[in-house]
Amino acid sequence: EEVVVRVTVNDLIIRASVGALVKYPRFNATFAGDAIQMNEAINIGIAIAQEEGLILPAIMDCGGRSLAQIATASKDLIDRSKGGTLHPQEYSGGTFSISNLGMFDVSSFVAIIQPPQTAVLAVGKVAKRPVVKDGEIAIADVMTASLSVDHRVADGAEGALFLGEAKRLLENPLSLLL
Repeated sequence: EEVVVRVTVNDLIIRASVGALVKYPRFNATFAGDAIQMNEAINIGIAIAQEEGLILPAIMDCGGRSLAQIATASKDLIDRSKGGTLHPQEYSGGTFSISNLGMFDVSSFVAIIQPPQTAVLAVGKVAKRPVVKDGEIAIADVMTASLSVDHRVADGAEGALFLGEAKRLLENPLSLLL
């Protein structure tokens, strides 16, 4: 029996972030005391709004997961967060976070880093916008993203490279299947 996995825009963003973190691992580090600690595992925290407030549980060990595995783990994490059955490590083990306010019709915002993490990616809604492509005006799906970074670990130029890699991956979604 074939299992159908529904992949959301957020799952694509998580997978693209993993790809960018592999290339730029400083954004997966933590700053503790006065030292930078590089993390081997890529544990992606996803901001989930609940009646009691915002929580930031993590999908553990995303580095070795396929897009379908990330989609399945993401849905499971969200369902268990609503049911109150998250594991303690999922609350505290995030090494990088993503906050997506697109479902609230927000185009862009700046997210706050969850210590001891180094960075958080803030993404807004995907909207159809006019763009210039090959010298012509065309309609494209466009999303705004910003990266908040602890400058004790990485600087803005490195952040720009990270965002560029995430953008490249999202603009070539077939690359996210690998």
